Amino acid sequence: MLELKILNGKEIKRVLKSIEGQWGARIKPDCGFLRNSKGRIFMISKDISKIDISKLRLNSIGMYFCEIDGNGMRLSIEGSQLVGEKATKNIIELDDEETRNWFRGNDIGKECKDCSGFVMLKNKNDFLGIGKYSNGKILNYVGKTRRISSN
Repeated sequence: MLELKILNGKEIKRVLKSIEGQWGARIKPDCGFLRNSKGRIFMISKDISKIDISKLRLNSIGMYFCEIDGNGMRLSIEGSQLVGEKATKNIIELDDEETRNWFRGNDIGKECKDCSGFVMLKNKNDFLGIGKYSNGKILNYVGKTRRISSN
């Protein structure tokens, strides 16, 4: 059985405060949040409360939004797309070639003097996900199953 904890109002405020602190985005999603035992947070419709999920065998539920661990909060690709429109800091613009390299799973060498920690990556109007900025390099977190081939 899937172990998920429904986040209470205080915990949700902590998540939203973390987003505001790292990316300057103030969001007010109209949804619920669940956290699994690995620290991953999923967004779900509040209508889930109308269903008795205790009798269901679930592998996952909702949309994977972010992961919180000792290094901070790392948004999923979809999470970056939801937050990105309102983000005001720690955003790095990639050109088309850098974007291709990113989706191949490569780290990107790029200077950003005002960036720290997890940064949001953007190409034109598209938010691509999150990387960790350190010493002029963006460390890649694109999962192997989501990468494109080098061809």
